[in-house]
Amino acid sequence: MMFLAALSVGGISYVIIMPFLSGERKTSKRIANVKSGQSRAARRSAVPESTSMRKQQVQDTLKQLEASQKSKKKVTLNMRLLRAGLNVPKRSFYIASALSGILIGVVVFVTGSSPIVAGLAVVAGSLGFPRWLLAFLAKRRQKQFLIEFANALDVIVRGVKSGLPLNDCLRIISEETAEPVKGEFVDVVEQQRVGVPLAKAFERMFERMPLQELNFFAIVIAIQQQTGGNLAEALENLSNVLRDRMRLTAKVQAFSAEAKASAAIIGSLPPLVMVALTIMTPKYTSLLWTEQLGKMMLMGSGIWMLIGILVMKKMIDFDY
Repeated sequence: MMFLAALSVGGISYVIIMPFLSGERKTSKRIANVKSGQSRAARRSAVPESTSMRKQQVQDTLKQLEASQKSKKKVTLNMRLLRAGLNVPKRSFYIASALSGILIGVVVFVTGSSPIVAGLAVVAGSLGFPRWLLAFLAKRRQKQFLIEFANALDVIVRGVKSGLPLNDCLRIISEETAEPVKGEFVDVVEQQRVGVPLAKAFERMFERMPLQELNFFAIVIAIQQQTGGNLAEALENLSNVLRDRMRLTAKVQAFSAEAKASAAIIGSLPPLVMVALTIMTPKYTSLLWTEQLGKMMLMGSGIWMLIGILVMKKMIDFDY
């Protein structure tokens, strides 16, 4: 009986003490420590991995937007009319262009010019003047859009901060803001109702209103929809940038006002003097209209005046 008790005590002691003597306990502890260290490292790397994945998504979105913009086709006449804010068909535009060319050609021919010069005036009045007018109207409309666009962004920022969804904010802009922002956002809201994705709707808006500020807005919306983020903060920063750009534009216009006034005086002085001489002493300037040499002198002086005006315009236009 005593032998069995001693044997049992020895076996239990062997089982308990042997792992410490052989180093097996230390080995298992080291393996457990290594495993726990790997799990902690994995937890620490989880946040950087998520951040890197989000950055990669943002980069992919930007690449897609750049690729879609580079793949744009040539601007059609319908798009030019939309950018100018003219809701007229192409047929009406062609008819108006032909009538303007004929009118300008008749005026030039009646003043005593040759048929060749009158024909050139018809071509310029039919092809050049209407397209210049479209470009002028489009540029003026874009300036009006930028003035109201910052206020529209403020509406979105306040709405998002108060808990309204983005679609409701866009609907408020389409109802409350002034033109041309109102009309552009009405198109976006109508496209949303028929199932057009918001990114595609803003891409079409950028085609009608090719402004970098609107492009930034479309990029912010596209990235926020794909990767998430604080939309209100991003749009608030964009609104501040727009207002800073408008203030800078006002400063540039104020600083260049004197140069523009001087250029206007210099450019308008020769025609005004010629008109005054024609009224006071018609015989003194009649040779310029009747003689071939006088007509060539008028054409040469007009070309030189045009070159001078373009040079002065280039000198007082500042890129910022």
